[in-house]
Amino acid sequence: MNKQIGIENAAQSSVEFGRRDLLKLTGAGVAALGAASLFSIPFAKAQDMSNGANNFYTSDQVTLEKTAFKSQYKMNVAGNLFIPNELDRNARHPALVVGHPMGAVKEQSANLYATKMAEQGFVAMSIDLPFWGESEGEARQIVSPDVYAEAFSAAVDFLGTRPFVDRNRIGAIGVCGSGSFVISAAKIDPRMRAVATVSMYDMGAANRDALNDSLSVEQRKQIIAAAAEQRWAEFEGGAVEYTGGTVHELTADTHPTQREFYDFYRTPRGEFTPASANSQITTHPTLTSNVKFMNFYPFNDIETISPRPMLFIAGDQAHSREFSEDAYKRAAEPKELVWVSGAGHVDLYDRVDLIPFDKLTSFFNQHLSA
Repeated sequence: MNKQIGIENAAQSSVEFGRRDLLKLTGAGVAALGAASLFSIPFAKAQDMSNGANNFYTSDQVTLEKTAFKSQYKMNVAGNLFIPNELDRNARHPALVVGHPMGAVKEQSANLYATKMAEQGFVAMSIDLPFWGESEGEARQIVSPDVYAEAFSAAVDFLGTRPFVDRNRIGAIGVCGSGSFVISAAKIDPRMRAVATVSMYDMGAANRDALNDSLSVEQRKQIIAAAAEQRWAEFEGGAVEYTGGTVHELTADTHPTQREFYDFYRTPRGEFTPASANSQITTHPTLTSNVKFMNFYPFNDIETISPRPMLFIAGDQAHSREFSEDAYKRAAEPKELVWVSGAGHVDLYDRVDLIPFDKLTSFFNQHLSA
């Protein structure tokens, strides 16, 4: 009970910090990221279920097995393993690991992708990144790009030791922030034989520069200084501060990008609160750890993934399209960039009428063939 109360108090403290300091420090850059204020001003809620929005999709064609496995850091990584009902378990098959958006958990987008790919005959597993959801890690909602990347390699360890998986035919899908984490992992783990990203965010560039390089170096330094100052308070027992994430209420002035995230994370369309959090802190990383993204450069040396193939999928209307363009430009062949007409960033989290599952299927069938 005390732990729960502590979380709630920390969340309220985070709101107060956001009001008096964070917006002043981050300016337009954070607004562009859809990660600004936590103001609690009531406003009409949105919920756009068009284009087949179906985050919590389930299928009678696949079987779900909950699992957990150790990373090299000896932390349990939680996974949902989706196995086609008609799978011959006496043979070996291709497999996929799927990572969720940054600040989300596997029940948001990753389960959907894993289920849909299992329907196409793949053994597919969604995972919770460490410090999030059902995966281990204290404190909760810590940012640690290296630990995140390791979780993908640990998932390969697990999948490649299943008797019905061909360890030479394992691929990976990263949605939003996990797109950058899976690239980071694949650069040093050649067992990931094919990599696809969807609505990718480069979480390093997003935090260093914001969208369209809208965050100045001086603003960046102020954010770093605020996080460093907060470390003193927390070391001495003060409440944990949270930052970023998704607004909890809409106002007349809410930025369109914030509205896009709100429609998924704060309505029944995609809202999910894991046992390790509460509704006031979901999607919000800790303030003191979030600056670790400033040192995260996932696209450096991306060309070394070649000759393993890479597929980048993004909406042609996505506010994040710059990250997929940048990664594609830097990557070596074979590579492919697919624009989904009319789709924004969050659309490709769950809108099954827009997500090109046929393209993902053909890509992995081609590159994970026996």
